[in-house]
Amino acid sequence: MTRSGLLRTALRCLCVLSLWAPLAHAAEPAASEQETIAVLSRAVDAVVGVHVTAAEDARSVDTLGRRRSGSGVVIGPEGLILTIGYLILEADTIQVTTHDHRVLPARAVAYDVATGFGLIRPLLPLQLQPVPLGSVGATAANTMLMAAIGGDEGGVAVTQLVSTRPFSGYWEYHIESALFTSPPVGNHSGAGLFNQRGELLGIGSLFVGDALGDSHRLPGNMFVPVDLLKPILAELQQTGSSRGSRRPWLGINSSEQGGRVQIIRVSQDSPAFAAGLEAGDIVLAIDGEKVSTLEGFYKKLWSRPEAESEVLLTVLQGTQIRQVPVKTIDRMKTMRRPAGI
Repeated sequence: MTRSGLLRTALRCLCVLSLWAPLAHAAEPAASEQETIAVLSRAVDAVVGVHVTAAEDARSVDTLGRRRSGSGVVIGPEGLILTIGYLILEADTIQVTTHDHRVLPARAVAYDVATGFGLIRPLLPLQLQPVPLGSVGATAANTMLMAAIGGDEGGVAVTQLVSTRPFSGYWEYHIESALFTSPPVGNHSGAGLFNQRGELLGIGSLFVGDALGDSHRLPGNMFVPVDLLKPILAELQQTGSSRGSRRPWLGINSSEQGGRVQIIRVSQDSPAFAAGLEAGDIVLAIDGEKVSTLEGFYKKLWSRPEAESEVLLTVLQGTQIRQVPVKTIDRMKTMRRPAGI
């Protein structure tokens, strides 16, 4: 989409957002139309395309592919860009594309397992103004927001915040607060979610079919809130990950159904693979404590002080219940580390 096309779409976003402003921010003076256009335009300018080629021997190629494309948002000086971490996992090369079609090489700064965020920095001056970080706590339910996608195929769309709640991912991932929006936007990976003041609220992660989180099926997206970034941003830039990321990893994908945790995939050469766990196994307990949800399973696993230790899983394999010891490891030690991290 051309620059003028982006601005026209942003203006349409503004028209919808302005209708909701009195409801979402009744205690605040309404911004003028020109002011809102200006801040949304700056937000769109700060969203870049992110194009990654992973290393040939990267473990993540099997699930994420070798060539990945998404978005990122400029949040700091010297062009620091926030994106979703899986885009840059085990990256060999990274390029960013600006709204005015400049293509710049970049390097990975951080990949954080605990939050799912990734940080990159261009190797040449980006010359884009960073956006301010907003807060989930200041965002009312049902607020209309703007999702912005970067790169040559970028654009903007209006979406609505329909739910804020904990989220457990099948890939040994859990955050206490995630943003769920609907209708869904395409090319959501790393997309920026903005309020009408042009503040960044979240980074796009997933398409979901249950944005409301109940029995009603509602397609939408999950965004990782920037509230999770603020306490660890300095640490990520200094060390490449947060302390919370250094935790036990099994190497399984799991689903939660009917009060049971079922393994749906086992990564090769992972601790779970070495222990003989298989897709279809049902995890009944960890270290003797019953687990019935992904959240409970993960929190019990991560409660151990060391990433490398041994846990005892009680597993239903077919019709037999087995006690399976698993030697956990630090996931980052299994990954090909991008240059710079």
